[in-house]
Amino acid sequence: MAFSAGTVVLYVHGKGGSAAQVEHYRPLFAPAEVVGFDYRSATPWDAAEEFSAKAAALKSACEQTVLVAESIGAYFSLNAGISRFFDRAFFISPIVDLERLIMDMMLWAGVTEAELAAKKVVQTGFGEDLSWDYLQYVRNNRPAAWETPTQILYGDTDALQSIETITAFANRVHAGVTVMNGGEHWFHKPEQMRFLDDWIRKNIP
Repeated sequence: MAFSAGTVVLYVHGKGGSAAQVEHYRPLFAPAEVVGFDYRSATPWDAAEEFSAKAAALKSACEQTVLVAESIGAYFSLNAGISRFFDRAFFISPIVDLERLIMDMMLWAGVTEAELAAKKVVQTGFGEDLSWDYLQYVRNNRPAAWETPTQILYGDTDALQSIETITAFANRVHAGVTVMNGGEHWFHKPEQMRFLDDWIRKNIP
């Protein structure tokens, strides 16, 4: 069974992605309408307002709503507390514990909390700036409860979130988890995309 024509699927890309990636998902959810979210926010505090407004507008205009969110796009969705606007969700390599990721990046960069607090922003050798304000926001603003029936796709070589982190989140929100052996954080190789497509088809109600 596929979603009906009255269903709208919102695709939320990860960092470095774009709303144009929605084209890959349109055939998978047909005949539902599938739209890409070209959000502008780069921080969770800006995304909270932008994502809430988008989700509310979407819900008011259709019969059923589905969220497909990747990586940091999933975290922004969680942080915005938009669960009530969606009937079902698919998370691909989601960031579900951003504080843990930031702490890991600090370890990789050899940056202590005291150093980050003093400097406020520290550039790293792997292209990510570490921000004290960002860390404090994440610590002080835990994502709201997530009650939408959700399926998670995780690659077992994902370096950004451990399987333990994903499993703990999934258990807390009663989500299903599918692990791809050889899968990465970024699903992009042909065999990874075939796995992703099959995963979506198997989990469409």
